[in-house]
Amino acid sequence: MSKRDFYEVLGVSRDADEKALKSAYRKMAMQFHPDRNPGDEAAEAKFKEVNEAYDTLKDGQKRAAYDRFGHAAFENGGFGGGGGAGAHDFSSTMSDIFEEFFGMGGGGGRRSGGRERGADLRYNLDITLEDAFSGKTVEIEVPTSVTCDDCSGSGAKPGTSPTTCRTCGGAGRVRAAQGFFTLERTCPSCQGRGQVITDPCESCGGSGRKTQERTLSVNIPAGIEDGTRIRLAGEGEAGVRGGPAGDLYIFLSIRPHELFQRDGADLYCRVPISMSTATLGGQFDVPTVEGATSRVKVPEGTQTGKQFRLRGKGMPIMRSSQHGDMYIQVTVETPTNLTRRQRELLAEFEKESSGENHPESAGFFSKVKDFIDNLGA
Repeated sequence: MSKRDFYEVLGVSRDADEKALKSAYRKMAMQFHPDRNPGDEAAEAKFKEVNEAYDTLKDGQKRAAYDRFGHAAFENGGFGGGGGAGAHDFSSTMSDIFEEFFGMGGGGGRRSGGRERGADLRYNLDITLEDAFSGKTVEIEVPTSVTCDDCSGSGAKPGTSPTTCRTCGGAGRVRAAQGFFTLERTCPSCQGRGQVITDPCESCGGSGRKTQERTLSVNIPAGIEDGTRIRLAGEGEAGVRGGPAGDLYIFLSIRPHELFQRDGADLYCRVPISMSTATLGGQFDVPTVEGATSRVKVPEGTQTGKQFRLRGKGMPIMRSSQHGDMYIQVTVETPTNLTRRQRELLAEFEKESSGENHPESAGFFSKVKDFIDNLGA
């Protein structure tokens, strides 16, 4: 069966540069890797084909020979002897992938001597706006995995210790030759840890950790905002067999307040005032989030939507000594359930009022009149 064109295998043009070749190879090698497709012979064959194509085209001399003579350049032991384009150690090309994704070759740094890092945990914490204003220390209960006290995290029964895996010699990986290729996989005997436990700890079953509820103190700084994430390093799940612990992430949510709305460091409060106060002027007291009150003076003729600014009465700004402002927005409330005398007084006022008393409505209806007159012209 004839081989497919190497450029067609990788899905690139014949003038593709080194970056394009590497990108195409990385994508296809990940897609058809045997570990991702266990038992799939078609995927394994495709994986070999992709590796052979990339091994040839990434080498300047091999690529020049291939461009000139095609597959014939590597037949009958041609081009440099040895195994030709197929003589390829998978671990060398896969290092391209690990270097780009993890900044290291081989990708085997996650486990060492059977010690595996514990998982990170998430905890959702609701607080009040008052808590966010003043800051506080909160105690939380977190169910998590902790290091087993009986075996000190080793997973082995007290008095014994893990032994080096005979299958992989402690490397955690095994290699198998398949034709021209050498494939490296996780050791099936130790699951990549490099060590095996023949006599596991009875308390933890050999994992080196057990489930326990922990009480932790979380410091909530003053001025913290909704959605903030707090990281507690090393407070996540304990690592397997003495490995380092993961981290705990606290996600903050601030509960809605019945009086205030927050926008960054500023607070907003809507206050209804009587028609007489808005007309004649007056004053009223408003609460602040710190638990005090501030007086707001209302000038004569105040309209709905008017805002008053109280400087420094908002939320504290983190990592500074400053505070935001509080904005009071008034709404003029129309009186209801009037008595007979109140109706008479309002009727007398309406008779005596003019456009000067209601400049906004007078101006609006003047525009309406002009609009209708223009339609009839």
